[in-house]
Formats: sequence, structure tokens, C-alpha cells
Amino acid sequence: MLWLNEPPQWSDEDGVVRVVTGLKTDFWRETFYGYVTDNGHFYHRAVRGDFTAEVVVSAGHAALFDQAGLMLRAGERTWLKTGLEVTSGAVQLSTVVTRGQSDLSVVPVPDYGGELALRLTRFGSAVCVHRGAEDGSWQLVRLGHLDLPETVDVGVMCCSPERAGLEVSFRGFRVGEPIPREGLE
Repeated sequence: MLWLNEPPQWSDEDGVVRVVTGLKTDFWRETFYGYVTDNGHFYHRAVRGDFTAEVVVSAGHAALFDQAGLMLRAGERTWLKTGLEVTSGAVQLSTVVTRGQSDLSVVPVPDYGGELALRLTRFGSAVCVHRGAEDGSWQLVRLGHLDLPETVDVGVMCCSPERAGLEVSFRGFRVGEPIPREGLE
């Protein structure tokens, strides 16, 4: 795996990636705020065709927009990120789909206990995000469209737009065959 914007501190040992974010890092394009930022931390590998990626995320969220989760990236203007994020006064599950400009959706995580399992699946130009539930099931959070090349970069991402020093751990990151299409509901 490779870094886009390597963080100041990180390790990858025994299936756990630990990261401490740099100062004022983020991925965002234009919408509402008017700026373009592409300096968040993204630890990734190239993946060809359809896939499902999964990881368990935990982070010391403390400041507005602190975030950590999964990312799929075809370039600086075409990507999706999803993860735990501090917004509206709480840790929530956010998903940003960027097709030239970023859009944002936010879902409350009322049962958040310090970590969350995330799943990102690609079916051609369709991408979907699921979150893990306490009973081991998966809940659909977002289904969207991205014009993607055959090979994209997939991995874990974290950012701290208002500060430095967000401590994050990613456990059990894996990429495999896509879930069955019936598994989308």
C-alpha cells in the first residue's frame, strides 16, 4: 500500500494501521465552502474491477470535521470517502461523493461505541456504502454513481481540517470480491 499525503506519524503492524493526522488536512472540492483541498491522508492500493472493501475504524474525534474511514479514488476530481466525522455536534457517519464538486450526506450513529465497521462496494459505475450494526448485519447508507476507470485506488483515509493530531486506528482492512447485488438492501 502507498500513501497519498503521508501523515507525520503512522504504523502498519499486525493488521492495524495507526495514524496521527497532520495540520489542517482534508479532501473537499468547492461546494458550499468554495475551496479545494486535497491534502488528507490516504493509504491505498490499486484495485481492478468490482470489489468490496471493509475496515473497522476508531478515532479520538474531538474537533469539528475530524474524520476517518474508507476512500475510493480515481483522481483529484473523482472520488468517494466515507467514515466517522464530527459534524453537527456529534460523531456521525458522513459520505462525500465527488464528481468535480463534492456533495455530503450525514447519518447519525446513535449506537456509536468508539468504533464502527464500514464497507464500500463497487459495481461498475455504482458505488455503495454500508455500516456495520451491533448484531453483525450491514445497513445501506449510500448508493451513488461515479464514472470510474477499470482500476481505482482503494484504502483508508483520515483528515483533521481544523487541527493536527487526530489519532486513528484502522483494523482488518481487506479488499475482496464484491458482495452479492442482493446484499445492497
